[in-house]
Amino acid sequence: MKEISAGGVILVDRKILLVKVKNLSGKIVWTFPKGHIEKGETITATAKREVLEETGYKCEIIKSLGETKYNFYRGTKIVYKKVEWFLMKPIEKLGKHDDEIITTRWIRINELTKYLKYKSDLELLEKIPKKSFCRLWRASPIMGGNRK
Repeated sequence: MKEISAGGVILVDRKILLVKVKNLSGKIVWTFPKGHIEKGETITATAKREVLEETGYKCEIIKSLGETKYNFYRGTKIVYKKVEWFLMKPIEKLGKHDDEIITTRWIRINELTKYLKYKSDLELLEKIPKKSFCRLWRASPIMGGNRK
């Protein structure tokens, strides 16, 4: 079975927003917000919707980060998963995350490897342009600063 999803890496003030979820095997993990494409939805619309649903943040897409691919088992069936990723910045906090998310947390970039354990998530970190850590996203109204 093949699945396509989209998600976001939300970056501001040298921090990235992670979600804490229970995975299919029942293990609690930190990861990036992502989800399935709904019928008739574009990949960018999916990424924005999933980020909003899972974090409560309305975000703007800055750039594509490409894709990650991995396989996992759902019961006895193998799933071939492809996720399209986007670098995002938060525009507005609109509400709380949905019920499938245990919690969310802003994590300093230099601490992310303490939280992220999936190989595909760690590979995704390598795709984030390093200059993004210091530029436009340094000060955001969401984090109590002013945009520059």
